[in-house]
Amino acid sequence: MDIDVQSFAVANLRRRPEAVEVGGFVVGFDPSTTSPYVNYASPLPGATPTAADVSALVRTFHERGLTPRLEFAPNGAPDAEGPLRAAGFTTEAVHAYLVCTPATLSVPESGPTPETPDTDAEYAAIDAALSEAFGGEFPQSPEGAARLRRLQDGGGEVRFVRAPDGDCAGAATCSAPAVGTSELAGVGTRPVHRGRGVAAAVTAALTSAMFDRGNRSVWLEYGGEGSRRVYERVGFRPAGTRLYLSLTPSPRGI
Repeated sequence: MDIDVQSFAVANLRRRPEAVEVGGFVVGFDPSTTSPYVNYASPLPGATPTAADVSALVRTFHERGLTPRLEFAPNGAPDAEGPLRAAGFTTEAVHAYLVCTPATLSVPESGPTPETPDTDAEYAAIDAALSEAFGGEFPQSPEGAARLRRLQDGGGEVRFVRAPDGDCAGAATCSAPAVGTSELAGVGTRPVHRGRGVAAAVTAALTSAMFDRGNRSVWLEYGGEGSRRVYERVGFRPAGTRLYLSLTPSPRGI
């Protein structure tokens, strides 16, 4: 599965508004934001980058005033980590990921009914709800709402649960398929609506939608034991890890 996840990561970065391939890496940039969680790189599966390749990668980020940053499955590109660490990249995080297949999917028998957004107001409400769900780590903005719409219009999927007052209680997204898999991300519920099955409902709805389109699998990362239990009830199972590396605050002579 590591090769599928790494191949997906590269394909997904190539969908960014500006994608650059340099020295065995693909970098995805989105000029609408400076967020390091949107602007980052990943090695090609099986890449064997040299020190010169890493130097060129770092320059690509610095030319845009951005922090050099990567996300990848190390088992999918086992020769990439060494040259990056030699250049000064350090661990930002290591996240386990889970995978669901059609054979393991378990759709909740009860709970809220997810919807697909249609209007600008609904996309804005989803963006606001996810911002609140993640403690303001991703500030609400017109650009954030526009990215959600582009995702839906570009082959991905967005689902949300409507709150009793008509607002958004919680939502999640799934990237457009590549190499037979998709990444489910941004699963968030407003604190006041937690414990009501919102996360399980949107996770199951998105995963089902991707299997209906022919995906062999859907994968996701989780942020804690509580969320892991939710995903496992839907049918996600442990499969591997993803490594996050960044180079701060200076390129150490590169």
